[in-house]
Amino acid sequence: MIEFNDQDSSVFDEVMAVLKHHSAFEQLRFNEEDVLSLPRLEIYPDRRKIYRNRREINLTAKEYDLLCLLVANKGRVLTYEQIYQRIWGEEPLGNESNTIGCHIRNLREKLYEAAPDTSFTIRCVREVGYCFDMESK
Repeated sequence: MIEFNDQDSSVFDEVMAVLKHHSAFEQLRFNEEDVLSLPRLEIYPDRRKIYRNRREINLTAKEYDLLCLLVANKGRVLTYEQIYQRIWGEEPLGNESNTIGCHIRNLREKLYEAAPDTSFTIRCVREVGYCFDMESK
């Protein structure tokens, strides 16, 4: 189980507010629980968990926050500075691209291992930042 403290809750609430109003996501209720559904992936915000075919994908708190932030901004390139400020809650000191890159690399490995036939990608925009894209099928 992943827990988060009060400092993280404002980022989580902001991401959830954006996701709940985004037309590309279908919000489902099972046992009164919100589910954000992407092709081959389910995000359970109340539990901060990600599933693929009912199997949990174990993410760290930062990986989960990164995924939610990128998904909430689907199709938009977020700069390293924007990502760092939103996820870490502080001003970057100049090494944010390495820090973010390490977390994104781990996140990609876990997501693509769990869903190799996925229709989404986390794309790096060289020297700028990252973007979450979905292929149309």
